[in-house]
Amino acid sequence: MKKAYLFIFGLLLFGNAEILAQVNLIQNVSARKTVILDGVWDSQVDVVGVGSLARFGLIQDRKPTKFTYNGDNPRNTELVEQDMDVAEKINVPGDWNTQKEKLFLYEGNLWYRKKFAVIPQVNKRYFLYFGAVNYEATVYLNGIKLGQHKGGFTPFQFEITKELKSGENKLLVNANNTRGEDNIPTKIADWWNYGGITRSVYLVEEPETFIADYFIQLEKGKLSEIKGWVKMSGSQKAQAVNVEIPELGLKQSVQTDTTGYAVINFSSKKIQHWTPQTPKLYDVTISSANDNVKDKIGFRTIETRGTEILLNGKPIFLKGAAIHEEAPFRTGRCYSEGDARTLLTWAKELGSNYIRLAHYPHNEVMTRMADEMGLLVWSEVPIYWNVKFEKPEVYANAENQLLENISRDKNRASIILWSVANETNESEPRLQFLKKLLEKTKSIDPTRLTTAALLPKEGKGEFSLDDPLGEFVDVMGCNEYIGWYTLPAELASSIKWTSKYQKPLIISEFGAEAVAGLHGKPDEIWTEEYQNRIFENQVKMLNSISFLQGTSVWVLMDFRSPLRLLPIKQDFFNRKGIVSEKGIKKMAFYTLKTWYETK
Repeated sequence: MKKAYLFIFGLLLFGNAEILAQVNLIQNVSARKTVILDGVWDSQVDVVGVGSLARFGLIQDRKPTKFTYNGDNPRNTELVEQDMDVAEKINVPGDWNTQKEKLFLYEGNLWYRKKFAVIPQVNKRYFLYFGAVNYEATVYLNGIKLGQHKGGFTPFQFEITKELKSGENKLLVNANNTRGEDNIPTKIADWWNYGGITRSVYLVEEPETFIADYFIQLEKGKLSEIKGWVKMSGSQKAQAVNVEIPELGLKQSVQTDTTGYAVINFSSKKIQHWTPQTPKLYDVTISSANDNVKDKIGFRTIETRGTEILLNGKPIFLKGAAIHEEAPFRTGRCYSEGDARTLLTWAKELGSNYIRLAHYPHNEVMTRMADEMGLLVWSEVPIYWNVKFEKPEVYANAENQLLENISRDKNRASIILWSVANETNESEPRLQFLKKLLEKTKSIDPTRLTTAALLPKEGKGEFSLDDPLGEFVDVMGCNEYIGWYTLPAELASSIKWTSKYQKPLIISEFGAEAVAGLHGKPDEIWTEEYQNRIFENQVKMLNSISFLQGTSVWVLMDFRSPLRLLPIKQDFFNRKGIVSEKGIKKMAFYTLKTWYETK
């Protein structure tokens, strides 16, 4: 059976990084020659997963595991119970939950079909690239099963050079968002399980040998040294590749080896470093004999020194908000530039220089826009609650999602933190699982910091950080809800914070729920005044934590969640946003904004 085009290669990174196997996705797919397959697709709900039976339109060859379903029906029989020709329509990208009222609570299989015409060119290679499908995708082209992918928030691709036909082609995707105990995330998560093809789909055309991947960043701790690598794919892997940064007057020609790999090394004292105040991006061009790729890349360093976080060698306090990939105004999964710009503009209005993209990799549109707008980013994978840490197959799934996330976004200056977990309970299997992920992260990308959102130990008048995982992260994250889930709000300022580790701390979550527009006394729960009282006491406490180097309020905007059942007040929304899903800023927004202005 043909596997997803995730071919493995040995990758030598600079410094002391090891050679590892890495997921290879086409880097910077939007800059390639593509046909975007977004738009109206055919769709068919398949509640019990019967689309694999012959009488429902799926024909199976005599050859084991080779399927020949192309979305059409066998016309030599009337015994057909699945017909994509008369199926309902659905928009891609987009989740099915908010497109069709009857599917709002649906979890299961849904078939998608797209017909497209193309005339394949000689000596070209073709790929299908999916931004994301939640949660599991099975993909067919012209009756051939290309493969499967698990993970609802990371990209994947298949090479289809042999399967693509001249003229009409039929692309069929089965998306299944069924939650599972062995999945990443698991069965219970505090966000809506939006199903479907939630990000763009691309048909990519490349030369027979092309520039598949590259990594170009400042060397760790060195403000004038740009280092990285380039990777060719194809039959002529060994060839000359040029890398140029015209504005800096830099040009280098490197020779790739027989694996298609070459190291890049520039030196310049003229670099204007990327910062939130001046998010400078340079045009970078990579060219070979038959290929040319352009990108916009910012250059900055990120390190720690004791309990400080250093951006370009200077201490920085991270002022920010956590954001779910929930579309403002219309709700549903974010996918457009407009969605991203609205959310990031609210973060900037708050006074943020940093955002936490919770609790999974967000759309590439979001991370590229963060580059452009000057927002530092905490990016994480959905290792969240009740993970089966003792199972090797669960680790393999988690690692693959981590690798796909890093592979896509490794050239984004905005990303400074790779997070491997949120609110996971301490245990030895959990420690070994996450320690291994952290080691993998560092071996692939030694230029950025690692973190995880931990939980504090609550004692009498004291909150302490002594989670064993704290030894292995660069920066400690911590979620606390004084005034909401624990302790009266007024006790916050008297809490003493201690840490076993001499490392920077980010309070990665704090907050309380409030219904926008509901007002009352400060002790009336669900009112804006109640939420704001908690914020007023929080900032008093935060000012007293000596090793605190950042905060990300939970959360920027109200978002849908299946855990929030209270009628009228919640109605399937987590109301901890300081902005409502309709764009109404709550009192707490302005309290936090005022505090950020002092930092």
